[in-house]
Amino acid sequence: MNILILGSGGREHAFSWKISQSNQCDQLYIAPGNAGTASLGQNIDMNVNDFEAIAAFVIEKSVDLVVVGPEDPLVNGISDYFKADERLKKVGLVGPSKEGAQLEGSKDYSKQFMNRYEIPTAKSQTFTKENLEEGLNYITSHPLPIVLKADGLAAGKGVIIAETHDHARTTLKEMLLDAKFGEASSRVVIEQFLEGIELSVFVLTDGDNYKILPEAKDYKRIGEDDKGLNTGGMGAVSPVPFAKGDFISKVEERVVKPTVAGLKKEGIDYKGFIFIGLMNMNGEPYVIEYNVRMGDPETQVVLPRIDSDLVDLLTATANGTLDKTEFSVSDQAATTVVMVSGGYPGSYDKGIAISGVDSVSEATVFHAGTKLGENAELLTNGGRVLAITGRGNSVANALENSYNGIANITWKDEYHRNDIGQDILKLID
Repeated sequence: MNILILGSGGREHAFSWKISQSNQCDQLYIAPGNAGTASLGQNIDMNVNDFEAIAAFVIEKSVDLVVVGPEDPLVNGISDYFKADERLKKVGLVGPSKEGAQLEGSKDYSKQFMNRYEIPTAKSQTFTKENLEEGLNYITSHPLPIVLKADGLAAGKGVIIAETHDHARTTLKEMLLDAKFGEASSRVVIEQFLEGIELSVFVLTDGDNYKILPEAKDYKRIGEDDKGLNTGGMGAVSPVPFAKGDFISKVEERVVKPTVAGLKKEGIDYKGFIFIGLMNMNGEPYVIEYNVRMGDPETQVVLPRIDSDLVDLLTATANGTLDKTEFSVSDQAATTVVMVSGGYPGSYDKGIAISGVDSVSEATVFHAGTKLGENAELLTNGGRVLAITGRGNSVANALENSYNGIANITWKDEYHRNDIGQDILKLID
């Protein structure tokens, strides 16, 4: 089978790594890919939102399965585009319809969906610049801290947690009047702050059936002890010790089942991943947000723990036969630590030479923002550059392997957090 993966980050390298292990994969294409994916398949210089070029390539190369990595093409309707074309409608595509993708594309849409199906989440209201004064008054009466979220896609950076009412009011004005996050913040969801331990649960669904994948906890802040600016993710750990037994049963009954049932009831075509960002509040799950694809860097710890053939699972998702597919998860732990460019998540240089990747033996190196230079040397090409994934019989062992891998790799002004997973270790102890 010929398979095309859309995307260029660490998530797509992890998908490529796992899919290339399947004996069902004859030819693997990654568009546009990175220096890491180039060793597992053929990188194709193609924009993930250029549906016409993607369609032409799929037809020319007889692609059987398309796996959509990032959210943009899903929100822009790539699934609908394929279904509307007679030549493409039989090609398997893992990713929801444009309407289904609104679960991530619009925070307000997802909040309304959760409220309709009584899925536990923070109380909230949505405001635009037309009712700015109402929003400012709402903030004044709101307990602290206050969470402000850009309604649309903001590359994982559209969430502000304000510790004071003044900060919240200033932020609301910046988002609505000054377009702090561009068009994404033309609407702002203001919601209560949920206090507890955050984690993510991942679901693969064919619209009727579902599989709950390994859970993970990621680390969004740039600084240690979860301080500083939000990033796309600085590391992740799986499993999460409390995400089993009674708690995961509550997640399945109160969140997963009503989500899948709600999508079906509303006639929304949804064949793909549902990323459920959760807060564990004293043993009770509350949904922070939905994403409609796998997370990055969570994918780099989730996929290594899946023992089953991923191609089987993805094909069954696209075909609507997920209930007939075997699924098993490893007892091993997986951890990933992200190495970033100096200055990230602000401005940073690109094209800096990276050394030592080939000497890593204790961990798997997933490329996120890399490219090959003119002489095939490995260069930085983004803010998040590499994700170093360790595995082991315990979280502590997996972390040791991740950091041993990092010790081999260097480039000018490289930065990574040294405290990934330490909070998990305390819970285990």
